[in-house]
Amino acid sequence: MFPIRDHNPSGRTPYVTYMLMAANIGIFLSYVSLFDDPRALNAFFFDYAAIPARITMGDGLSTLFSSMFLHGGWMHLIGNMLFLFIFGDNIEDEMGHIPYLVFYLAAGIVAGLVQVISAPGSTIPTVGASGAIAGVMGSYLLLFPKARVDILLILIVFIRIFPIPAWILLAVWFGMQFVGGIGADLEAGGVAYWAHAGGFVAGLALTLPLWLKRGAAGFWRRTDGHPPHPEARYDMSRVPKVRR
Repeated sequence: MFPIRDHNPSGRTPYVTYMLMAANIGIFLSYVSLFDDPRALNAFFFDYAAIPARITMGDGLSTLFSSMFLHGGWMHLIGNMLFLFIFGDNIEDEMGHIPYLVFYLAAGIVAGLVQVISAPGSTIPTVGASGAIAGVMGSYLLLFPKARVDILLILIVFIRIFPIPAWILLAVWFGMQFVGGIGADLEAGGVAYWAHAGGFVAGLALTLPLWLKRGAAGFWRRTDGHPPHPEARYDMSRVPKVRR
């Protein structure tokens, strides 16, 4: 189940979202050649990735920032940039450019700290913008729970694109992170589930002042959880059913 777009147009050009995407892509391209040299890649990640055991000892605190702009492969990068592209513009629209940038970085740092707390002795490097983007998703859930998001659903031979409320997609995603975190071997590496969950909760918490300023529950009553402007409409793509 992949989100491909939302029906929530932004009222201003999301310069910061584009800048963050460009930074993530540009930085990844700058070291992608190291994937052919594991020793060089490990040395690079030791310097710039967040390693919980190192941070627990008080060293490498700056990597909580630098690790947000590193990725472990092409699919890791593409997946993160897709989610940032879909949800980031609306949060930037609501917050303004500079507050949104501060929010994004703060959510990413909190996500990294949660991962450190969940596995303080781990020597596995943690990389990715996922924690910060999870914060954007938490913010989106609070502000636009009923905004429609088009998802591409693939069930073996059944392929369709259809819209669902944002709260369903985001709640399912958060639930997967929470369940995955409970069942994960935190010292063995893999997906940083608790960083995702921590970033999501941080995004919710950091958006509360804006939500209260908008009228809190009154904002929801006025908008019924939908974006406070006409939604974008698309000609729904109909992907033909693939027969055996």
